[in-house]
Amino acid sequence: MRVLVTGGAGFIGSHYVRKVLGGAYATLADAEIVVLDKLTYAGSEANLESVRDNPRLRFVRGDICDRALVAELMPGTDLVVHFAAESHVDRSILGAADFVMTNVVGTQTLLQAAVEAEVGKFVHVSTDEVYGSIESGSWPETHPLEPNSPYSASKASSDLLARSFFRTHGLPVCITRCSNNYGPHQFPEKVIPLFVTNLLDGKKVPLYGDGLNVRDWLHVDDHCWGIQLVADAGRPGEIYNIGGGTELTNLELTHRLLEACGADESMVERVSDRKAHDRRYSVDITKISTELGYQPLMSFEEGLASTVAWYRDNRAWWEQLKDRVKLPGN
Repeated sequence: MRVLVTGGAGFIGSHYVRKVLGGAYATLADAEIVVLDKLTYAGSEANLESVRDNPRLRFVRGDICDRALVAELMPGTDLVVHFAAESHVDRSILGAADFVMTNVVGTQTLLQAAVEAEVGKFVHVSTDEVYGSIESGSWPETHPLEPNSPYSASKASSDLLARSFFRTHGLPVCITRCSNNYGPHQFPEKVIPLFVTNLLDGKKVPLYGDGLNVRDWLHVDDHCWGIQLVADAGRPGEIYNIGGGTELTNLELTHRLLEACGADESMVERVSDRKAHDRRYSVDITKISTELGYQPLMSFEEGLASTVAWYRDNRAWWEQLKDRVKLPGN
């Protein structure tokens, strides 16, 4: 079996690749893994260091918008797991062009090549942000798409393209929509690694607005397991929400991070709220739980503790990233 993993040197994609090559998923026990990654600022071959010498891994540096390269790699592929995306809301507010190119044009390029190569399954990894904001309750997969940032609008567009390729061409596509991920190897522009690394360096953490925006937190290990369940048995043309089951306000999250890092309220700097900042996200995971048996296994307490420990023990990984890249909100 041959699996093409786009964005496989990024945070979630590299975790998935390490799990596959580590034998976590029985259906891919002997699979050849081809990673296609452009290695933008948020992707790094260092994320694949532990599996670099695995004979089942092939790494290709390249752009998912490169039609010729994608057409070369796609034939013989049984499964595509499409992680590659520009994903940071703040950056999309500063400039949306890269988000439209990668998330929309890149996804279309992959889908077209998958049709032509008659790929057996295509899993398109998306986000709960495409739904917009919800005051109460949780979104089912049938909820209308109401994205509020250029990032989430580009992801919603790619979701619609994926659906259209199933309806038009019969490509066996599944779409997953996850809540906020966290865990090791996450680029330190996202809130948890940004706050943890700042606190480890004795720097203040920037808390947007009143801090009462609510997010559901999903450990990357649970997310990748949910993705594999969809890859194995998800019904073509269907959408599956993947959630973590831990809703926290940003203020509550900040307090937990302060405690985990041995810091106090004096390390919090209130900053102006993000434009069009969605108030609350919450996905209903009934469908994936009922159909595929998914439930989040990692408690937030255990996941957060292990994540903080990883950043504490891996300064060499994140220090050079923070030195090299200007991070919004830092």
